Amino acid sequence: MKNIFLMSFAVLFITVSNVNFFQGKPWVAPDKANKTVNPVKSSAASIAAGKTLWIQHCASCHGKTGAGDGNKAAQLETPVGDFRTAGFQNQSDGSMYYKVAEGRDDMPAFKKKIPDQEDLWNLVVFMRSLKK
Repeated sequence: MKNIFLMSFAVLFITVSNVNFFQGKPWVAPDKANKTVNPVKSSAASIAAGKTLWIQHCASCHGKTGAGDGNKAAQLETPVGDFRTAGFQNQSDGSMYYKVAEGRDDMPAFKKKIPDQEDLWNLVVFMRSLKK
């Protein structure tokens, strides 16, 4: 009986730890990335280019409007978040670029899938356009 109790406690602890691990793990870009300035200026053309990439690579998880409601979002262990919020929008462009390029956990790295840096910066410009 003692062994069953210990095993049950261990399973519960691991489950709760994993939930807290994924939900409470902040994603902070390195200082160098944070300070990197976007060389692409926001324009109708850069937003449109970013939107094309968003639909192709990001919308399945993050949703068409960035609300985190894409058709694959529920399958992920890592919450995708709402990109329309002030918390997300308050990040620097360099931080957004870094996160898209490098990825983490369920978020894939896009530096090889989208190798053109200007395309990644256009994607950042599009993410800036996402509003509630």
